[in-house]
Amino acid sequence: MLRPVSPSRELIQRLRSRIRMPRRSEIVVRLRDWETLMLVLGGVISGTLVMVTVARALFHLFGRRDAG
Repeated sequence: MLRPVSPSRELIQRLRSRIRMPRRSEIVVRLRDWETLMLVLGGVISGTLVMVTVARALFHLFGRRDAG
């Protein structure tokens, strides 16, 4: 049977050293970089539009079939 296994302290220490939360000042600087922010926002909007277009195309192809 599967049972819970707790990780070693060594593993936890290594992960904590690798995963680093940015300081508040770094986050503020990144948000002020409006060009990168616009690029990310444009990418999200473009990806959403592609997904909606593909979903509509699939619905059109495999959706309701009129018998008439």
